[in-house]
Amino acid sequence: MLISIVTVIVGLALLIWSSDKFVDGAASIARIMGISPLIVGMFIIGLGTSAPEMLVSAVAAIQGNPSLGIGNAIGSNITNITLVLGFTAVFFTLPVHSQLLKQEMPLILASGILAWVLMLDGYFSRIDALILVTALIIILGWMFISVKRQAKRHDPLIDESIEELPEKMPLKEAIIWTIVGLVLLLISSKMLVWGASNIATQMGVSDLVIGLTIVAIGTSLPELAATLSSAKKGETDLAVGNIVGSNLFNTLAVLPIPGLIQPLVLPAEVLSRDIPIMLVLTMVLLLFSFGCFKNMRYRITRSKGIILLLAFIAYEGLIFYQISAS
Repeated sequence: MLISIVTVIVGLALLIWSSDKFVDGAASIARIMGISPLIVGMFIIGLGTSAPEMLVSAVAAIQGNPSLGIGNAIGSNITNITLVLGFTAVFFTLPVHSQLLKQEMPLILASGILAWVLMLDGYFSRIDALILVTALIIILGWMFISVKRQAKRHDPLIDESIEELPEKMPLKEAIIWTIVGLVLLLISSKMLVWGASNIATQMGVSDLVIGLTIVAIGTSLPELAATLSSAKKGETDLAVGNIVGSNLFNTLAVLPIPGLIQPLVLPAEVLSRDIPIMLVLTMVLLLFSFGCFKNMRYRITRSKGIILLLAFIAYEGLIFYQISAS
């Protein structure tokens, strides 16, 4: 058990570090190739920060643990809303000014509902996964057009994304870090999945539970760091945008990976507990963001952050209780 725990900790640390280096290298290559900072800031970095979840889900499915990948995607969404956004809001009020972000936020609920509908039959097929990927492509196309339009109006989310671009590095260095980052991402993903699966076996719990808890919390740590950093700098639209973008990618890019690689019969808890909770929390986020009263609109305050943190504790407690009762 000790070796498995150490492997998970080392794997997570390496996963976070290599993801950062991969994003820096890939972003620099894109800028050297003449891709606009606008596209790099809004899309390439957004996709890069979801690389840990994507690789972990892929490795889990390839190694015969697709439920761990499913748990990772759903658990990361729940963790992002409750722990990451909640913890950040306790220390920093998060006003939302970006028109683009206000348009994007309902999409995380729509994508979650789409995933839930596709999974209602209890089987996650390649067709289901392809539908989710197709939805991602359509949304990215719409976002690309919207971003170009909003850029002319100096939308806060776009401006803040461009300001946070990593410094450009020489092409040779960028290529080296991109390759090193990608290789280490793969190695650390395999370490994490191996350690997490062993812990699940030794504790007598399912891969799904480990994916929802240890793996989901671990792979959400980069989002926590990025969100706290953005909020501290006063880039509140980017802080919330990190969560919205991450949850979109988790639902439409990370979640389909197990279905594409190894279609599976879904654990009953996914439909009865995890996806419904994810959808309810997404609706709570929308309610907290848009608000019913004028003075509460577009502001995620400390009190709302505390509620989200309590929801995180309640969800983890529910999982622990159900494990203990079974």
